[in-house]
Amino acid sequence: MGRIYPEIDARLTSFVEAQPVFFVATAPLDADGHVNCSPKGNQGAFTVLDDHRAAYLDLTGSGTETIAHLQENGRIVLMFCAFVGPPRIVRFHGTGEVVPLGDPRFDELLERFTRNVGARAVVIVSVARISDSCGYGVPVMEFQRHRDNLDHWVETQGADGLVSYRAEKNAESIDGLPGFAEVLPQA
Repeated sequence: MGRIYPEIDARLTSFVEAQPVFFVATAPLDADGHVNCSPKGNQGAFTVLDDHRAAYLDLTGSGTETIAHLQENGRIVLMFCAFVGPPRIVRFHGTGEVVPLGDPRFDELLERFTRNVGARAVVIVSVARISDSCGYGVPVMEFQRHRDNLDHWVETQGADGLVSYRAEKNAESIDGLPGFAEVLPQA
């Protein structure tokens, strides 16, 4: 039977930070808009900040749905599933804040994660509801490794290439909401 927790305690922190993958879901306010659910590899990209806040490193990708939705309405849920060991699902419902590259807080927050040159933002989640459920329907799977494709792609782009890519591919969501805004560095 699922439980509601008053805070993110040490036991929950240990569980969520140990999961090699977690899922982020957001939605626009428009009922015709697209709900988004994104898997995130957790190779030092997620951390619990305190008993009601968590954060993850947002990496450059082909879309910007999460960022666009958070900027519009802030609603977010993070989900962690046990794929090995006892079955369990933990969800953090709350509101998210995007701390993009260039924000004075970005570099300080970045120190809490494993360095990744593809980072475009840190998402801070103020957690209002912490719950778990049985996870009986989640399959048992063996984790093999994190993929390195994104790391190699980022290396081929270089810093200016990443800025250009984000300006082209991450400027707005699939529903036309403002996404990731970044200014090209001046020479």
